[in-house]
Amino acid sequence: MHTPLVARCLRGLEPVVAAEVLRSGLGDVTDLRHREVHYRARRSAPAPRTADDIFVLAAQRPDIGAARQAPRELAALAALTDPGRLLALRHDATAPTCVDVSASFLGRRAFTRYDAEDAVGEALAQRLGLPYHSRRTGTAPPPGSCGWRLTLDGTRATLMLRTGDRPLHRRAYKRHTVPGTLHPPLAAAMAELAGIQPGQLVLDPCCGAGTLLIEGALARPDARFHGFDRSAEAVAAARANAGALPVSVRRGDAGRLPLPAGAADRVLCNPPWGAQVPAGGLLADAPDRWWTELRRVLSPDGAAVLLLPGRDDLAAAIRHGFTPVHAQRLRLSGAQPFLVRLAPSDARRGRR
Repeated sequence: MHTPLVARCLRGLEPVVAAEVLRSGLGDVTDLRHREVHYRARRSAPAPRTADDIFVLAAQRPDIGAARQAPRELAALAALTDPGRLLALRHDATAPTCVDVSASFLGRRAFTRYDAEDAVGEALAQRLGLPYHSRRTGTAPPPGSCGWRLTLDGTRATLMLRTGDRPLHRRAYKRHTVPGTLHPPLAAAMAELAGIQPGQLVLDPCCGAGTLLIEGALARPDARFHGFDRSAEAVAAARANAGALPVSVRRGDAGRLPLPAGAADRVLCNPPWGAQVPAGGLLADAPDRWWTELRRVLSPDGAAVLLLPGRDDLAAAIRHGFTPVHAQRLRLSGAQPFLVRLAPSDARRGRR
Protein backbone atom coordinates (compact mmCIF):
# COMPACT_ATOMS: atom_id res chain seq x y z
CA MET A 1 0.00 0.00 0.00
CA HIS A 2 1.30 3.46 -0.91
CA THR A 3 0.86 6.42 1.41
CA PRO A 4 0.55 10.05 0.24
CA LEU A 5 3.44 11.92 1.90
CA VAL A 6 4.63 15.52 1.89
CA ALA A 7 8.29 16.45 2.28
CA ARG A 8 8.74 20.00 3.59
CA CYS A 9 12.02 21.67 2.64
CA LEU A 10 13.89 24.95 2.25
CA ARG A 11 12.55 27.22 -0.48
CA GLY A 12 14.57 26.43 -3.61
CA LEU A 13 15.38 22.82 -2.68
CA GLU A 14 12.13 21.34 -3.99
CA PRO A 15 13.77 19.93 -7.18
CA VAL A 16 16.65 18.45 -5.16
CA VAL A 17 14.27 16.70 -2.76
CA ALA A 18 12.19 15.38 -5.67
CA ALA A 19 15.35 14.10 -7.37
CA GLU A 20 16.40 12.25 -4.20
CA VAL A 21 12.95 10.66 -3.86
CA LEU A 22 13.12 9.41 -7.45
CA ARG A 23 16.81 8.45 -7.54
CA SER A 24 16.60 6.50 -4.28
CA GLY A 25 13.34 4.79 -5.22
CA LEU A 26 11.54 6.26 -2.21
CA GLY A 27 8.31 6.82 -4.12
CA ASP A 28 6.56 8.50 -7.04
CA VAL A 29 6.53 12.30 -7.06
CA THR A 30 3.04 13.68 -7.65
CA ASP A 31 3.48 17.44 -7.17
CA LEU A 32 5.96 20.23 -6.36
CA ARG A 33 4.68 23.26 -4.45
CA HIS A 34 6.10 26.08 -2.36
CA ARG A 35 8.52 24.32 0.04
CA GLU A 36 6.72 21.00 -0.54
CA VAL A 37 7.30 17.81 -2.50
CA HIS A 38 4.27 15.52 -2.64
CA TYR A 39 4.93 11.83 -3.31
CA ARG A 40 3.46 8.39 -2.79
CA ALA A 41 5.63 5.91 -0.93
CA ARG A 42 5.54 2.55 0.76
CA ARG A 43 5.03 2.85 4.50
CA SER A 44 8.46 1.32 5.16
CA ALA A 45 10.33 3.68 2.83
CA PRO A 46 12.97 5.86 4.56
CA ALA A 47 12.65 9.64 4.50
CA PRO A 48 14.70 11.77 2.07
CA ARG A 49 17.61 13.34 3.93
CA THR A 50 17.29 16.59 1.96
CA ALA A 51 13.85 17.25 3.51
CA ASP A 52 13.26 19.27 6.68
CA ASP A 53 10.33 17.12 7.73
CA ILE A 54 7.93 14.44 6.48
CA PHE A 55 4.16 14.43 6.87
CA VAL A 56 1.24 12.21 5.91
CA LEU A 57 -1.24 14.11 3.77
CA ALA A 58 -4.41 14.34 5.89
CA ALA A 59 -6.88 16.64 4.09
CA GLN A 60 -7.12 19.45 1.54
CA ARG A 61 -9.69 22.09 0.64
CA PRO A 62 -9.63 25.39 -1.27
CA ASP A 63 -7.68 28.21 0.41
CA ILE A 64 -9.90 30.18 2.78
CA GLY A 65 -8.80 33.62 1.56
CA ALA A 66 -7.57 36.61 3.53
CA ALA A 67 -10.64 37.79 5.52
CA ARG A 68 -10.37 38.05 9.30
CA GLN A 69 -13.19 35.56 9.91
CA ALA A 70 -11.84 33.05 7.35
CA PRO A 71 -9.98 30.76 9.81
CA ARG A 72 -13.29 29.48 11.16
CA GLU A 73 -13.69 27.65 7.83
CA LEU A 74 -10.53 25.65 8.53
CA ALA A 75 -12.33 23.53 11.10
CA ALA A 76 -13.79 21.65 8.13
CA LEU A 77 -10.34 20.14 7.50
CA ALA A 78 -10.59 18.21 10.76
CA ALA A 79 -13.88 16.67 9.60
CA LEU A 80 -12.16 15.46 6.40
CA THR A 81 -9.44 13.52 8.24
CA ASP A 82 -9.37 9.85 9.22
CA PRO A 83 -7.61 10.17 12.61
CA GLY A 84 -7.31 6.46 13.36
CA ARG A 85 -5.67 5.67 10.02
CA LEU A 86 -3.36 8.69 10.19
CA LEU A 87 -2.12 8.05 13.72
CA ALA A 88 -1.40 4.42 12.80
CA LEU A 89 0.98 5.68 10.08
CA ARG A 90 3.19 7.56 12.53
CA HIS A 91 6.58 6.04 13.32
CA ASP A 92 5.87 6.43 17.03
CA ALA A 93 3.14 3.91 17.77
CA THR A 94 2.45 5.18 21.30
CA ALA A 95 -0.84 6.95 21.91
CA PRO A 96 -0.49 10.75 21.60
CA THR A 97 -1.03 12.93 24.66
CA CYS A 98 -2.25 16.11 22.93
CA VAL A 99 -2.59 17.95 19.63
CA ASP A 100 -0.42 20.81 18.37
CA VAL A 101 -0.57 22.61 15.01
CA SER A 102 2.01 24.74 13.19
CA ALA A 103 0.71 26.92 10.33
CA SER A 104 2.20 29.04 7.56
CA PHE A 105 0.66 30.92 4.67
CA LEU A 106 1.59 32.87 1.56
CA GLY A 107 0.34 36.40 0.97
CA ARG A 108 -1.13 39.02 3.27
CA ARG A 109 -3.92 37.92 5.57
CA ALA A 110 -6.18 39.74 8.03
CA PHE A 111 -5.53 36.98 10.58
CA THR A 112 -2.43 35.53 12.22
CA ARG A 113 -0.94 32.07 11.97
CA TYR A 114 -2.17 31.48 15.54
CA ASP A 115 -5.76 32.16 14.47
CA ALA A 116 -5.42 29.47 11.78
CA GLU A 117 -3.65 27.04 14.13
CA ASP A 118 -6.26 27.38 16.86
CA ALA A 119 -9.19 26.93 14.46
CA VAL A 120 -7.79 23.64 13.18
CA GLY A 121 -6.20 22.49 16.44
CA GLU A 122 -9.34 22.87 18.54
CA ALA A 123 -11.40 20.98 15.95
CA LEU A 124 -8.80 18.18 15.73
CA ALA A 125 -8.54 17.92 19.51
CA GLN A 126 -12.30 17.56 19.80
CA ARG A 127 -12.32 14.92 17.07
CA LEU A 128 -9.50 12.96 18.71
CA GLY A 129 -10.65 13.45 22.28
CA LEU A 130 -7.29 15.00 23.28
CA PRO A 131 -6.20 18.31 24.81
CA TYR A 132 -5.02 21.04 22.43
CA HIS A 133 -1.70 22.84 22.93
CA SER A 134 -1.76 26.34 21.43
CA ARG A 135 1.49 27.86 20.20
CA ARG A 136 0.29 31.36 21.13
CA THR A 137 1.91 30.92 24.53
CA GLY A 138 5.36 30.41 23.05
CA THR A 139 5.88 27.21 25.03
CA ALA A 140 6.97 23.99 23.35
CA PRO A 141 4.43 21.18 22.94
CA PRO A 142 4.62 18.60 25.75
CA PRO A 143 6.19 15.17 25.18
CA GLY A 144 3.95 12.79 23.30
CA SER A 145 2.21 15.50 21.29
CA CYS A 146 1.18 14.65 17.72
CA GLY A 147 2.36 17.44 15.42
CA TRP A 148 0.12 18.69 12.63
CA ARG A 149 1.10 21.11 9.86
CA LEU A 150 -1.25 23.52 8.07
CA THR A 151 -0.28 25.41 4.91
CA LEU A 152 -2.23 27.99 2.90
CA ASP A 153 -0.64 28.68 -0.48
CA GLY A 154 -3.30 30.89 -2.08
CA THR A 155 -4.88 27.93 -3.89
CA ARG A 156 -5.17 25.15 -1.31
CA ALA A 157 -5.42 24.70 2.43
CA THR A 158 -3.47 21.52 3.25
CA LEU A 159 -3.45 19.66 6.57
CA MET A 160 -0.70 17.13 7.33
CA LEU A 161 0.42 14.94 10.24
CA ARG A 162 4.13 14.57 11.09
CA THR A 163 5.26 10.97 10.72
CA GLY A 164 7.94 11.15 13.40
CA ASP A 165 8.11 12.32 16.99
CA ARG A 166 10.36 15.25 16.06
CA PRO A 167 11.27 17.20 12.91
CA LEU A 168 13.54 15.35 10.50
CA HIS A 169 16.09 18.20 10.38
CA ARG A 170 17.00 17.56 14.03
CA ARG A 171 19.74 15.01 13.40
CA ALA A 172 20.69 12.68 16.24
CA TYR A 173 24.40 13.00 15.44
CA LYS A 174 24.45 16.78 15.87
CA ARG A 175 25.20 16.96 19.56
CA HIS A 176 27.73 19.80 19.24
CA THR A 177 27.39 23.04 17.27
CA VAL A 178 29.50 26.13 16.59
CA PRO A 179 28.57 29.57 15.17
CA GLY A 180 27.61 29.36 11.50
CA THR A 181 26.76 25.64 11.65
CA LEU A 182 24.89 24.49 8.55
CA HIS A 183 21.27 23.31 8.35
CA PRO A 184 21.60 19.47 7.99
CA PRO A 185 19.07 18.97 5.13
CA LEU A 186 20.86 21.70 3.16
CA ALA A 187 24.16 19.92 3.80
CA ALA A 188 22.56 16.69 2.56
CA ALA A 189 21.36 18.50 -0.56
CA MET A 190 24.87 19.80 -1.22
CA ALA A 191 26.28 16.29 -0.88
CA GLU A 192 23.57 15.04 -3.24
CA LEU A 193 24.44 17.72 -5.79
CA ALA A 194 28.15 16.84 -5.58
CA GLY A 195 27.57 13.34 -6.97
CA ILE A 196 30.23 11.76 -4.74
CA GLN A 197 31.63 8.47 -6.06
CA PRO A 198 33.26 5.52 -4.21
CA GLY A 199 36.86 6.15 -3.17
CA GLN A 200 36.81 9.89 -3.89
CA LEU A 201 38.39 12.37 -1.52
CA VAL A 202 35.85 14.94 -0.34
CA LEU A 203 37.18 18.11 1.27
CA ASP A 204 35.64 20.84 3.43
CA PRO A 205 38.30 23.56 3.99
CA CYS A 206 36.18 25.34 6.67
CA CYS A 207 34.29 22.43 8.19
CA GLY A 208 32.92 23.93 11.42
CA ALA A 209 30.95 21.25 13.30
CA GLY A 210 31.37 18.86 10.35
CA THR A 211 27.77 18.82 9.10
CA LEU A 212 28.67 18.75 5.39
CA LEU A 213 31.23 15.98 5.79
CA ILE A 214 28.91 13.90 7.98
CA GLU A 215 25.95 14.19 5.60
CA GLY A 216 28.27 13.23 2.75
CA ALA A 217 29.62 10.23 4.66
CA LEU A 218 26.12 9.05 5.58
CA ALA A 219 25.16 9.12 1.90
CA ARG A 220 28.43 7.68 0.57
CA PRO A 221 30.40 5.86 3.33
CA ASP A 222 32.74 4.34 0.72
CA ALA A 223 34.35 7.74 0.00
CA ARG A 224 36.98 9.58 2.09
CA PHE A 225 36.12 12.81 3.90
CA HIS A 226 38.69 15.35 5.12
CA GLY A 227 37.92 18.59 6.95
CA PHE A 228 39.98 21.52 8.21
CA ASP A 229 39.14 24.42 10.50
CA ARG A 230 41.21 27.05 12.30
CA SER A 231 39.11 26.69 15.45
CA ALA A 232 40.07 24.00 17.96
CA GLU A 233 36.46 24.13 19.23
CA ALA A 234 35.12 23.42 15.74
CA VAL A 235 37.55 20.53 15.20
CA ALA A 236 36.52 18.96 18.52
CA ALA A 237 32.82 19.40 17.68
CA ALA A 238 33.22 17.88 14.21
CA ARG A 239 35.12 14.87 15.55
CA ALA A 240 32.53 14.23 18.24
CA ASN A 241 29.63 14.56 15.79
CA ALA A 242 31.25 12.30 13.19
CA GLY A 243 31.84 9.42 15.60
CA ALA A 244 32.88 6.28 13.68
CA LEU A 245 32.10 7.69 10.21
CA PRO A 246 34.99 7.88 7.67
CA VAL A 247 35.61 11.56 8.46
CA SER A 248 39.03 12.99 9.32
CA VAL A 249 39.20 16.52 10.78
CA ARG A 250 42.32 18.56 11.57
CA ARG A 251 43.20 22.14 12.34
CA GLY A 252 44.22 24.06 9.25
CA ASP A 253 43.95 27.38 7.45
CA ALA A 254 41.78 27.44 4.33
CA GLY A 255 44.27 29.90 2.83
CA ARG A 256 47.07 27.31 2.93
CA LEU A 257 45.78 23.76 3.07
CA PRO A 258 48.19 20.88 3.87
CA LEU A 259 47.20 19.01 0.71
CA PRO A 260 48.99 18.47 -2.61
CA ALA A 261 47.68 20.11 -5.78
CA GLY A 262 44.70 18.32 -7.33
CA ALA A 263 44.14 16.11 -4.26
CA ALA A 264 40.41 16.74 -3.79
CA ASP A 265 37.84 15.12 -6.07
CA ARG A 266 34.96 17.03 -4.48
CA VAL A 267 34.79 20.11 -2.28
CA LEU A 268 31.77 20.79 -0.08
CA CYS A 269 31.85 24.08 1.79
CA ASN A 270 29.93 26.94 3.37
CA PRO A 271 32.82 29.45 3.35
CA PRO A 272 33.25 32.08 6.10
CA TRP A 273 32.00 35.12 4.18
CA GLY A 274 31.49 37.19 7.33
CA ALA A 275 27.72 36.92 7.88
CA GLN A 276 27.95 34.66 10.95
CA VAL A 277 31.63 33.75 11.05
CA PRO A 278 34.32 36.29 10.08
CA ALA A 279 37.21 35.16 7.93
CA GLY A 280 40.37 34.60 9.92
CA GLY A 281 43.97 33.58 9.44
CA LEU A 282 45.36 34.14 5.95
CA LEU A 283 41.88 34.91 4.61
CA ALA A 284 41.36 37.88 6.93
CA ASP A 285 43.72 40.11 4.92
CA ALA A 286 43.47 38.34 1.56
CA PRO A 287 39.97 36.86 1.00
CA ASP A 288 40.81 35.89 -2.60
CA ARG A 289 43.25 33.30 -1.25
CA TRP A 290 40.19 31.14 -0.57
CA TRP A 291 39.54 30.88 -4.31
CA THR A 292 43.16 30.40 -5.36
CA GLU A 293 43.68 27.65 -2.77
CA LEU A 294 40.42 25.97 -3.80
CA ARG A 295 41.59 26.08 -7.41
CA ARG A 296 44.93 24.54 -6.42
CA VAL A 297 43.63 21.57 -4.41
CA LEU A 298 40.68 20.66 -6.66
CA SER A 299 41.27 17.91 -9.20
CA PRO A 300 41.03 18.97 -12.88
CA ASP A 301 37.97 16.70 -13.18
CA GLY A 302 36.63 17.63 -9.77
CA ALA A 303 33.67 19.72 -8.63
CA ALA A 304 33.00 22.13 -5.80
CA VAL A 305 29.54 22.56 -4.28
CA LEU A 306 29.34 25.79 -2.31
CA LEU A 307 26.90 28.10 -0.59
CA LEU A 308 27.58 31.66 -1.81
CA PRO A 309 25.93 34.77 -0.32
CA GLY A 310 25.33 36.67 -3.57
CA ARG A 311 26.05 37.40 -7.21
CA ASP A 312 29.39 39.09 -6.47
CA ASP A 313 30.69 35.86 -4.97
CA LEU A 314 29.55 33.91 -8.02
CA ALA A 315 31.36 36.44 -10.21
CA ALA A 316 34.49 35.97 -8.07
CA ALA A 317 34.33 32.22 -8.70
CA ILE A 318 34.27 32.82 -12.45
CA ARG A 319 37.21 35.27 -12.22
CA HIS A 320 39.25 32.62 -10.42
CA GLY A 321 38.85 29.96 -13.08
CA PHE A 322 35.59 28.21 -12.27
CA THR A 323 32.53 27.60 -14.42
CA PRO A 324 29.11 27.33 -12.75
CA VAL A 325 27.39 24.16 -13.96
CA HIS A 326 24.50 24.52 -11.51
CA ALA A 327 23.18 27.56 -9.62
CA GLN A 328 19.95 28.06 -7.74
CA ARG A 329 18.67 30.61 -5.24
CA LEU A 330 17.57 29.51 -1.78
CA ARG A 331 15.79 31.15 1.12
CA LEU A 332 17.66 30.50 4.36
CA SER A 333 17.17 32.37 7.65
CA GLY A 334 16.00 35.51 5.88
CA ALA A 335 18.87 35.48 3.35
CA GLN A 336 18.86 34.35 -0.29
CA PRO A 337 22.19 32.60 -0.95
CA PHE A 338 23.15 30.70 -4.08
CA LEU A 339 23.71 26.95 -4.04
CA VAL A 340 26.26 26.34 -6.80
CA ARG A 341 28.25 23.53 -8.33
CA LEU A 342 31.49 24.71 -9.92
CA ALA A 343 33.90 22.97 -12.29
CA PRO A 344 37.42 24.12 -13.18
CA SER A 345 37.10 26.12 -16.41
CA ASP A 346 40.05 24.48 -18.16
CA ALA A 347 38.56 21.03 -17.47
CA ARG A 348 35.37 22.00 -19.32
CA ARG A 349 37.41 23.32 -22.26
CA GLY A 350 39.35 20.05 -22.38
CA ARG A 351 36.14 18.06 -22.81
CA ARG A 352 34.92 20.04 -25.80
